[in-house]
Amino acid sequence: MASGTNIRTYFEGRWHDEDVMIMRAADHGSWLGGTVFDGARAVNGLTPDLEAHCARVNRSATALMITPTMETAQIVEAVREGLALYPKDAKVYIRPMYWALDGGDLGVAPKEGSTGFTICLEEIPMAPPGAGTTLTTTRFRRPVIEDAVVNAKAGCLYPNNARMLVEARSRGYGNALVADALGNVAETATANIFMVRDGEVFTPVPNGTFLAGITRARHIKNLRDNGLAVHEEVLSFDDFRAADEVFMSGNMMKVTPVTEFDGTHYQHGPVTKQVRDMYWDWALSEGAA
Repeated sequence: MASGTNIRTYFEGRWHDEDVMIMRAADHGSWLGGTVFDGARAVNGLTPDLEAHCARVNRSATALMITPTMETAQIVEAVREGLALYPKDAKVYIRPMYWALDGGDLGVAPKEGSTGFTICLEEIPMAPPGAGTTLTTTRFRRPVIEDAVVNAKAGCLYPNNARMLVEARSRGYGNALVADALGNVAETATANIFMVRDGEVFTPVPNGTFLAGITRARHIKNLRDNGLAVHEEVLSFDDFRAADEVFMSGNMMKVTPVTEFDGTHYQHGPVTKQVRDMYWDWALSEGAA
């Protein structure tokens, strides 16, 4: 089931006013998990970094050996056509997706050139600016590229994220702070992670175990453009326990303050608030439409 409302689906070259059925039981995507997606946002007529998200879904498809069938500009054009069906002030989650239709070698590898494509639009509200979450640890870790296609935003990666999230929720926390294979902090179960200490910002260095997100990169650029120091470093769980502020970064909600990590409490502090303000200031100034 979808998580939003007022769903529209782009499939076979046109928009449909519902969550239409698009995948067959024998499709590689439904049978063996050959699916990739990306997520962008439309908020009050703004679509920040839409082109970057549409470009990444093609890179993800290639990484999963699925043949992309749409140029980035074609995906952007189709998305804008679909968004025109919504009120301008709608908060819409934009999800372009590819899946493999047929299997090639032994049915396991996707067959080259046999690709399904769709875009799903659904209204999902933005969280209020002060809405935060809590974090705990999890026994599940982020894989490395030798174990999984961590260089793609692939559906097959998400059962592992789901295990992390369910374990955290079972302990009464909202999300999990997740380690890489070496035990250093990578991200959370659903988003990239930042911490603030003595007015400077720190985030785990991309090491091939997690996607360094488009929104993450936008925050780093905004911070540096505004004179704040940002460090991409190897970070431990103790580093986060010693932080003054912690916030999550992802396309869905852009900035989510963290109020607690396993008994260590944080303020919804000035840098976190500034990051959110800078993001929307940038989106408005760029016209991100």
